[in-house]
Amino acid sequence: MDQLIAGDPTRIGPYRLIARLGAGGMGLVYLGRSEGGRTVAVKVVQAEHAGHPEFRSRFAREVASARRVGGTWTADVLDADPEAAVPWVATQYIPGPDLQTVVAKDFGLLPEHSVRTLANRLALALQAVHGAGLIHRDLKPSNVLVTVDGPRVIDFGIARAVDSLGGDSLHTRTGMLIGSAGFMSPEQVRGLELTPASDVFCLGAVLVYAATGRLLFGAADTGLNAHLFRVAEEEADLTGVPEALVDLVRACLDKDPAKRPTPEQIAARTATDQASEWLPGAVLAQLVRHAAQLLDYGPEVPAATPVEAPVEAPAAAQSDPRIAPAQAPLLPPPPAYAPTAPAHFIPGQGFGPPPDAESAHPRRWWGLAVIALAQLTVVLDAASFGMAAPSVQADLHVGAGDMGLVFKAYALAFGCTLLLGGYLADLVGRRLTLIIGLAGCAAASALGGLAAASGMLVVARALEGVFAALVTPSALALVAGGFTDPKERGRAFGIYAAIAGGGSAFGLLTGGLLLEFLPWRGSLYAGVLLAVIALIGAFTLLHDRQGRTGARVDVAGLLLGTGGFGVLTYGLTEADHSGWTDPLILILFVAGAGLLAAFLWSQTRTSGPFRSLSTVRGRDRIGCLLAMLLAGVGIAASFPALGFYLQSGLGYAPARTGVAFLPFVAALVIGSTQVSARLLPRVAPRVPIAAGLVCAALGLLLLTGLEADGAYVSHVLPGMLLTGFGIGLAFMPVFATATAGAGLQHSGARSATVTAAQHLGGVMGAVLLGTVLTDRLRHYALPSGPIAGVMLRGYTSTLWWAVGAMLLAGLIAGLMVTAKAPHGDVPPVHKGGW
Repeated sequence: MDQLIAGDPTRIGPYRLIARLGAGGMGLVYLGRSEGGRTVAVKVVQAEHAGHPEFRSRFAREVASARRVGGTWTADVLDADPEAAVPWVATQYIPGPDLQTVVAKDFGLLPEHSVRTLANRLALALQAVHGAGLIHRDLKPSNVLVTVDGPRVIDFGIARAVDSLGGDSLHTRTGMLIGSAGFMSPEQVRGLELTPASDVFCLGAVLVYAATGRLLFGAADTGLNAHLFRVAEEEADLTGVPEALVDLVRACLDKDPAKRPTPEQIAARTATDQASEWLPGAVLAQLVRHAAQLLDYGPEVPAATPVEAPVEAPAAAQSDPRIAPAQAPLLPPPPAYAPTAPAHFIPGQGFGPPPDAESAHPRRWWGLAVIALAQLTVVLDAASFGMAAPSVQADLHVGAGDMGLVFKAYALAFGCTLLLGGYLADLVGRRLTLIIGLAGCAAASALGGLAAASGMLVVARALEGVFAALVTPSALALVAGGFTDPKERGRAFGIYAAIAGGGSAFGLLTGGLLLEFLPWRGSLYAGVLLAVIALIGAFTLLHDRQGRTGARVDVAGLLLGTGGFGVLTYGLTEADHSGWTDPLILILFVAGAGLLAAFLWSQTRTSGPFRSLSTVRGRDRIGCLLAMLLAGVGIAASFPALGFYLQSGLGYAPARTGVAFLPFVAALVIGSTQVSARLLPRVAPRVPIAAGLVCAALGLLLLTGLEADGAYVSHVLPGMLLTGFGIGLAFMPVFATATAGAGLQHSGARSATVTAAQHLGGVMGAVLLGTVLTDRLRHYALPSGPIAGVMLRGYTSTLWWAVGAMLLAGLIAGLMVTAKAPHGDVPPVHKGGW
């Protein structure tokens, strides 16, 4: 810590500067204090980088991602102004020296226990960084601060986000080399695309330094090119590394990124006794003295410089309206570090930073409209065809068994292709996958409209399922990767969740209206028209910066995952008429579960774009997937009950039945876009998820009182409104949380997994409904009894199952989803902007 010099500013944004903490390749770091007395570290970017428009946009995007890093062993990003004359970022100040100072000057080599704890804490820190969609890129001893209770990782606020790694890299155009030669991974040296495994290599290098005091491949003073060659091609010397840690360190330093352990695995292998001190007593005592000195530290007041006339402000200060004019007569700092003020005012909320670069794409909301239309095409096709089934059977003379095969073909094709759709979105690009899916949906709908027999209809519906499985994950991935600003992300996910969560209601609404005026073939041709409109929009309005990643094909993961979902889906559809106790059904369930378990295990051994273990690892995502699965059961088991009651119990025509679902749709849209989207940036995700699912369960509970002579307003409307509002409230944060932190490279895989959970739940709900109805008809349908009454009692029984599924989903979400609010650590002045 050094005193400020005459050229240093006295304030940066709202922070008063009191000392210099250091300087690096990207800028200067100051010690600052807020008006409330909080001590922070303020990093100011060098002027040569600040003048780069691309650097500014990426800096803004990375700071937005870094704000979401909330790990215990990292320094929180508190504040930033990417649009200032010179951009700056403020982070939590950690009162301790860096690891390089501890090893090289203050103490020396760390003992084995300390190195093990260091490995554990750094792995946990990388989990948080990677979970926010970042790759640190510069993990080294000087970016690891040593404190009494453990190390802290800093300086990830300027690391490039995962979603900015494609295309021309920044350092190839400006001459910057992001990373430190002694602590770079082989793929960094070779200029290859980076994955989180690059940080694992750097972690291994840090551990070698902590245990031996040596750089991994020796000093770089023999020449940078020679040193980088050794990093890329030679094996590291691990002499001096404690024997108990050698295997772990060697695995971290593997030249093949796919063979390195993940941070989660490293943390598990290095778990230590939390109660024991992690450093020797002499080091701890020094850290305590350092922290105590900080409390009394204050800046020296430089001697005033006598002047005869006011000193003119530099040209940059005069031309920049964001620099207060009152500062010009004072002794000015150099232009690169002039005091700055936040550049954007948000009415009613104060000053805040601008939207990040990706979200600021001028056509982003038009692109969202295209995505919504594409997703709507899929859900309308699936739901409206169900309503048209009686007309199809009558026109084509299709028996009940053959009609069941038509529905099974779609469900199987969709379930088996979902993971492939997510994989393709990551491999060849989300926009291109969406376009292929829409074109295929249009062709398959046209083929279905031309069907003259059940066989042709089976083929058409199977193709429809295949291409719909390309549209669905790519659409969700485009939302997840295209909107990173939390405020815009909430609105975007709210719109998507309204369509995805209310797909059945939209289908009943639109399908009923279509069937009122068109034959069933006409409704399929209407689907062709909708898909073509979405296709034109995708070509002209949709923006996808990621494009092709060129990653390797994870054939084993694809086959295992697809096989697992396919076998489970087939087993569920067969259980509808074979019974749940049939030996073949039990074998299919066990085989499907085994394939999925093997699939998840295989993902621990790959670094390809699929990486579905990273998709489901962690309590948050597992909780979201289970909640989505159970909510899918509840929705699929309840919507046919409502449709049957409206048509058979109240005598509604198909068109009127569809219109009757309008209040449900309206409540769902309000819950997702107006309530949940506003709550998510302010509260933990589990609050709206659990509350929404419980609300939906209460709505379904009201619907269990359906009576044959009931009235729509008194018996149906209240339950519909509560159910719709609850689903909208819950689904938006489920989609947002389940896809959070994937970055652009893995957004397709993560989207496919959450969509697969929703689809599997829907199949389970439909099978549950069919099983209950079959049982009712078998035991209670008497020759003299009205079949409608028996069916109504069967649907009512199914609604009780749906209530239970929704309540269980809410309980799981409340217990397992532990993520914090995205802005929990952001000062109030910035809550509206990020």
